[in-house]
Amino acid sequence: MGFLSSFLSRSLLRRSLSSSSTRSIHLLSQESGAGDVLRRRLRWRLPLAAAAAAGAAAIALALDLDLRPAPSLCDHGLDPRVGGKDSTELVVKGSHKEVPKEFIDELRSFLQDNLTLDYEERCFHGKPQSSFHTAVNIPDVIAYPRTQDEVQKIVTVCNKYKVPIVPYGGATSLEGHTLAPYGGACIDMFLMKQIKALHIEDMDVVLEPGIGWIELNEYLKPYDLFFPLDPGQTWGYNWRNVFHSLFWFFSCEVGLFIRVQSLFELLLPAWYGTMRDNVINLQVVLANGDIMKTASRARKSAAGYDLTRLVIGSEGTLGVITEVTLRLQKIPKHSAVAMCNFPTIKDAADVAIATMHSGIQVSRAELLDEVQVKAINVANGQTFPERPTLMFEFTGTETYAREQTLIVQKIVSEHNGSDFVFVEDADAKKELWRIRKEALWACFAMAPDCAAMITDVCVPLSRLAECISKSKQQLAASPLTCTIIAHAGDGNFHTFILFDPNQEEQKREAERLNHFMVHTALSMEGTCTGEHAVGTGKMKYLEEELGMGALRTMKRIKTTLDPNNIMNPGKLIPPHVCI
Repeated sequence: MGFLSSFLSRSLLRRSLSSSSTRSIHLLSQESGAGDVLRRRLRWRLPLAAAAAAGAAAIALALDLDLRPAPSLCDHGLDPRVGGKDSTELVVKGSHKEVPKEFIDELRSFLQDNLTLDYEERCFHGKPQSSFHTAVNIPDVIAYPRTQDEVQKIVTVCNKYKVPIVPYGGATSLEGHTLAPYGGACIDMFLMKQIKALHIEDMDVVLEPGIGWIELNEYLKPYDLFFPLDPGQTWGYNWRNVFHSLFWFFSCEVGLFIRVQSLFELLLPAWYGTMRDNVINLQVVLANGDIMKTASRARKSAAGYDLTRLVIGSEGTLGVITEVTLRLQKIPKHSAVAMCNFPTIKDAADVAIATMHSGIQVSRAELLDEVQVKAINVANGQTFPERPTLMFEFTGTETYAREQTLIVQKIVSEHNGSDFVFVEDADAKKELWRIRKEALWACFAMAPDCAAMITDVCVPLSRLAECISKSKQQLAASPLTCTIIAHAGDGNFHTFILFDPNQEEQKREAERLNHFMVHTALSMEGTCTGEHAVGTGKMKYLEEELGMGALRTMKRIKTTLDPNNIMNPGKLIPPHVCI
């Protein structure tokens, strides 16, 4: 009703003032003595406009309409210093309202023991250990659904009471995706780990989001199939649903990785693509409780909007993923791993770019700076040359993999590379990639009393060497210990910035370095995040990267699908964006 009254009053005012007075002002400004004529005309136009407005008000009153202007759709509940343009706050301070007892009772009626109000459990879910960002509030309740039907019931009850929802996967998010700034209900998908169907001839699998990446590939191995996207960091407990993590980065990330929940770096995007390329379809519970299937099981389709890609990357702000169909690959018959080092990080990046330009099918291309290699040596008792290092993996037949290795060796020799070695033994390859995956833990072994700010950017491949070089200059000049790791095949690189969490000056320095990296990447037509996604930590950069037009469109989509703003509120879309 408020919309109708506003429409009536605005329409009448526009016809009396805008259509007449404004048009008169425009025309009379070109006449001699226009001021006198204008005053005479407005003498009767303005009372008419006032009468029209009064008439609109009377009509609205008779129809019991609300004449107050409709509020602007902004995220007023979130502290605008967090996530807004140029924000510097790292602690998210959202408003919090205690959930009613009736809400808890309704959830318990069907979840029974799979619901907890335990304070320690709520803190564990609300304060992710791997995130540089924190929130004042924590979830009010943790729900552990077992089925899609239970997820649907949870969401329906939350929407009824307007209680915020935070979908939860592997808790590896780095940018605050699983924080609960408004409290509310955390939906942990850990118990939903069923593999529903494996289609061997079609090379796809249908599963629930709680299954782990390692679990999935162990299940697929007897069929000579695997899911190729390799999460980079081994996170111990959080492997329980690495895969779910995988999905948040892209959705609720499946929960976090359909991407990423964050600390999961993708080690195989150079050949197999990103998570977006390997998801065929999803089933999602929307904010009103509806269940949406985003596509068929066909490997490609031109039918309708691409809802799958809309959900992947929405970071849980549009719905809760309950089922995923993934594209699988055949396990390669043969592979070889090559390593080489360089005098400068720019030389290493140049080789990575030249290798991609050569047309060689590289399944992995990883770059480590000399500080990271030193950390690996300290943590693992190794003696690798402490210089910028490249690691490649080549797959295919034995002959083909060796041919690729020889071509890359020649490229390396042309760019000041040295100590080129390659291994084909299965155990040796596994050990090399284990060392790479444990790079972050190696940093902590070198600086055990430090915390880490882990960030990423991505630039066009041709700008990778320049972006890494500029960032490296700042990192090397900083008093903090900083390492660089790059997925050199797609222009994406990460930094581990180690700092004392009890020293505010060091925290500010870590954030300064992060700002520098992001703005450098944006100046090169890059992105503020290639993998870790937005969460609360990268919202402040989105207007510069995407523009207000894109952000308002995202806000309209969010408002349409989630009018009560219950789905992971305070994430992805900056609070200063209004429609």
